Amino acid sequence: MRRRAAIGFILVTALLDILAMGLVIPVLPPLIEEFSGSAARAGIWNGVLVALWALMQFVASPIIGSLSDRYGRRPVILLSVAGMAADWVLMALAPNLWWLAIGRMIGGVTSSSFTTVYAYMADITAPEERAKAYGWVGAAFSAGFVLGPALGGLLGAVSPRLPFWVAAGMSALAFVYGWFILPESLPREKRTDFAWRRANPFGALALLRSHPELSQLAVVNFLLYFAHHVFSAVFVLYAGHRYGWGALQVGLLLAFVGVLDMVVQGLLVGPVAKRLGDWRTMLFGLSGGAVGVACMGLAPNGWLFTLAMLPNALWGLAMPTLQSLMTKRVSETEQGQLQGANNSVGAIAGVMSPLFFGWVYALSVGQSAHGPILGASFLIAAGFLLAAVAVGAMSGGRGGIKA
Repeated sequence: MRRRAAIGFILVTALLDILAMGLVIPVLPPLIEEFSGSAARAGIWNGVLVALWALMQFVASPIIGSLSDRYGRRPVILLSVAGMAADWVLMALAPNLWWLAIGRMIGGVTSSSFTTVYAYMADITAPEERAKAYGWVGAAFSAGFVLGPALGGLLGAVSPRLPFWVAAGMSALAFVYGWFILPESLPREKRTDFAWRRANPFGALALLRSHPELSQLAVVNFLLYFAHHVFSAVFVLYAGHRYGWGALQVGLLLAFVGVLDMVVQGLLVGPVAKRLGDWRTMLFGLSGGAVGVACMGLAPNGWLFTLAMLPNALWGLAMPTLQSLMTKRVSETEQGQLQGANNSVGAIAGVMSPLFFGWVYALSVGQSAHGPILGASFLIAAGFLLAAVAVGAMSGGRGGIKA
């Protein structure tokens, strides 16, 4: 009963946190375009801001993961959520792009608490149940993105700054909820001393080289994150430029994506992983994502673009099973360090990918609206997912829990 309560508490905390982030998705890129003055410059600046966010995650994630191994998961999560509330207030008041850049850097630090959420779930679940547990976390994140972008689109139609203020309120609510409800998951006897040699991003990455298959799975993780940032870098701008969609339409589409992802991660991951195993489920999910993203890049109209979200939703099978495979290859005392290292890998991709896809988008917006070059970013992202399938297949799905 206590374990179920702990799972419920962390899922609600994650839901409120992601709900706040989802609120600003439909309005942040148009705000960047307003400050920058053109669609092409907006693509570059949006990529720069996402890259700054990821750069701060690269630095902060292993530190936060190691701090949670030392002091417990609860205080780290609470401090990060409080910082996120303050960051949304800063963003709401932003008068220019430089102010937004500072806000994105602070947000990169505070949102690094997601590493602790995954470590928390590893603390309270058996290895064979982790794929399903991580699917629940993914479903909670998706639920936040179901409500967040749709509500953000509605609020953005009233005022482009209003979603930031509401996001600040949501993060504050998550802090209050966690303060009174969220229990600690890491017993004192399982905590490890904090050491900078492990907490710095390069030291944390050394853990990923400790096992050959862990290294291969880390490459899959990098490729997955690299491809996924096509959404944060160009999705909103692309939909607006090619299909003429505003904040409301994009918000509703992202809500639809969130519903699909919530169903896949919340309901399908457990049964599919039980039948196929974590490794085969991961490969199947990556393949489905590649098909979906490629279809998005080729879609000549908004309806087909929307239908492409169906195969793309299978991508949701990949992350929980990838996480499960990786957690089985390190000890209980290294789960926070592992999640910090994983987030650093994702952050490296997050620095490179938005800049790359923003550059590709900037080159493509001058072409005809019916030209296939407009979807180049999505087609390239599909190629990265196929590369992830190839590397994942080489890992073979072998290995077990490290003593």
